Amino acid sequence: MDYLLPCTLHPACFTLCFIPFTLYEIVGALFALAYLWLEIRQRNAMWVVGFISALFYIVIFYYGKFYADMGLNIYYMLASIYGFMVWRRRGKIVADRTGDTARSPAVSRTPLRTMVVLTVIAAVLFVVLAFLLVRFTDSPVPYGDALTTALSIVAMWMLAHKLIEQWGVWFVVNVLSMGLYFWRGLYPTSVLFLIYSVASVVGFWAWRKELKMKH
Repeated sequence: MDYLLPCTLHPACFTLCFIPFTLYEIVGALFALAYLWLEIRQRNAMWVVGFISALFYIVIFYYGKFYADMGLNIYYMLASIYGFMVWRRRGKIVADRTGDTARSPAVSRTPLRTMVVLTVIAAVLFVVLAFLLVRFTDSPVPYGDALTTALSIVAMWMLAHKLIEQWGVWFVVNVLSMGLYFWRGLYPTSVLFLIYSVASVVGFWAWRKELKMKH
């Protein structure tokens, strides 16, 4: 899918207009992969890289007509600022394999009460987003878009508080998203989410190992 970004009145548009849309996907995917690697290793830099990745995907999803996902990436930008602040405020010094250190809170499990509340929030978000997408947009996949967005909002909050169950939520989101993006012709993005799906399993076991060492 080689869409070209439409021109604007900004001077830089004459350069941007002749860059294939797919290239924006590839660059966004590279930032997203870097974010994922940093997330598994529990590095604060993930929030900065995630912020940049979200900027790319706001453009990508707008032109791909995934409006809820576009809005989700605006949320990701704000959540990246929030997550960075939380990890620094509540964090402890964690050494990685290279001997470097990073600040991040300890891995923990989601209390049952919190899990119930998050489930209700996700359900409400799904209903509201699905209604808005069906009623006010031309999204070709309003229910799938709404479901992945609702779950992602919840998972991002869980990540900011370093709850290990967030990996399970992300796995569901990634598998569903991979299918949706492939169907819409966003092939580099669908490959990215295939990698995300596998990485969700890897991330879970990496965090679980730290959780077991904690106890």
